[in-house]
Amino acid sequence: MLKNFVEYVKGAYEELVKHVVWPKWDEVYKMTIVVSVFSAIFSIFIGIVDYIFRYVLQAYYKLLKI
Repeated sequence: MLKNFVEYVKGAYEELVKHVVWPKWDEVYKMTIVVSVFSAIFSIFIGIVDYIFRYVLQAYYKLLKI
């Protein structure tokens, strides 16, 4: 069983080192900025939707209490 595990680790290491095509650092940098900007925009959108839902529900509950 230990032999199989060692072979698996060796195979995984060889796959990562010799067969995987890693992106260049400038591409990683650009994609990081894209993800950060998208995350900020999405967070703002979710905040606006949350505010609208809260406002609508508060108005609805006020109508029910009358």
